[in-house]
Amino acid sequence: MKKSHISIITIISIITLLVLLFFTTPVQSQDDGIESLRETSKAFASVARSVSPSVVFIQVEGTKSRSLFHQFPMPFDFDKKWPFGDDLFERFFGERFDGSPQPNSPRRQPKVVGQGSGFVFSSKDRLFFDKSYILTNNHVVENAEKIKVILQDKREFEATIVGTDPKSDVAVLQIKMGKLPSLSLGDSSKLEVGEWVVAIGNPFGLSHTLTVGVVSATGRNSLGINDYEDFIQTDAAINPGNSGGPLVNLDGDVVGINTAIFSKSGGYMGIGFAIPINLADEIAKQLMKDGEVTRGHLGITIQELSPELAKSFGLKKSTGILVAQVMDDSPAAEAGIKQGDIIISFRGKSVLSTGAFRNLVALSSPNSKASLMIIREGKQIKLNVTIGKLTQNKEQAIAHEQPSEELGLTVQNITPYLAEKFNVESDQGVVITEVKTGSVADMANIKVGSVILQVNRINVENVNEFTRALKKSSKDKSVLLLVQTGSRQHYIVLSWS
Repeated sequence: MKKSHISIITIISIITLLVLLFFTTPVQSQDDGIESLRETSKAFASVARSVSPSVVFIQVEGTKSRSLFHQFPMPFDFDKKWPFGDDLFERFFGERFDGSPQPNSPRRQPKVVGQGSGFVFSSKDRLFFDKSYILTNNHVVENAEKIKVILQDKREFEATIVGTDPKSDVAVLQIKMGKLPSLSLGDSSKLEVGEWVVAIGNPFGLSHTLTVGVVSATGRNSLGINDYEDFIQTDAAINPGNSGGPLVNLDGDVVGINTAIFSKSGGYMGIGFAIPINLADEIAKQLMKDGEVTRGHLGITIQELSPELAKSFGLKKSTGILVAQVMDDSPAAEAGIKQGDIIISFRGKSVLSTGAFRNLVALSSPNSKASLMIIREGKQIKLNVTIGKLTQNKEQAIAHEQPSEELGLTVQNITPYLAEKFNVESDQGVVITEVKTGSVADMANIKVGSVILQVNRINVENVNEFTRALKKSSKDKSVLLLVQTGSRQHYIVLSWS
């Protein structure tokens, strides 16, 4: 009887314990979730406290060349609060114009007041006690006559430009005030898709605004925003005025410079682009040392290796990039690189795209040595090359290919080789090297070897200018081209759905 009594008590205790566990576990789980969110929130708050004192508000005053308004149609509506309209890739550097420019008063130079962001950064090479350096975008301070930097504590300083690099859209400013809190630079090569990032800047003049998101993608290039591209894509909300501000990780280290947004409204649409800090840091070091950027040069024309091209070269995978042309007496020619070679690695790093490869070469010091792994006739070959120095003439001689999916054609910069190959009579514009059968361009009877001189009455001198001008037609899905075939020039309107 006694044993039976004990057994009943034991059973009742177990049941009671199970009931308590059943009802308390969800509550405990919910509390743990809330606590986890609190910790995440505290992490963002910590980043804001540590980073904000180093973020600056940049105000720019200057003039723009009157030739802009005479040579091209108005690029935006001057009645709008910010001058970006529906451009596909918006520069979010908010500008304010003192009145609309009048075409009939060519002598007038209207003042331009612009705003953007930047941040004080610490150089890994040296420390400065009497001055501070600020990283920002070139397009924030371009054409500036007067630059004012405003700190979080409202102190204001006149800034001078140390150096700018329009091709990468990086600029370094200097102010005469040392020992300012500075941001440490992280390693953008270690960023992973899905990683938390924080954008801080001055959108629409709202000082030190913080937004949070994740890394959506890395290695974005061929966007037509800059000449040298390797963008970090993020969904952290960024808007006009954020240009030049830092993109930081949860440790408060800078991983990128906010530079551009994808937008049809002029505001945030969930896609922003930042220059990787590794690229910006290399550019900044050269600007601080020499005031300009010196880039490496191989002397080859490259193109993406499509699955079709890979198959035609006897490859199972479309890994690497294809050498389409080797310039005479170039570093590549001296190293033994040949037309038709497929480059799969550069200095031990896998080559995944033409844009990434171009950046690797450009950031290489002239006269430095580099190893290349190529595939030639199915065999891997290692070559050693001495990097040359890129000059303006050499850069113009290298063809850069850009396909247009909407129009169904591919264009390249005009080089002596292409001019001879296609019997091109023009030294301006971009040459059409491919027209897809059944495409909009094909139906309009546009031929390979023709030259596109203008897009919507805007002169285009190279592939990047062509890409930027074409993107402005994305909303209307119609574009006006000035095309030259032989010595004959004619306008063509192309529309797509």
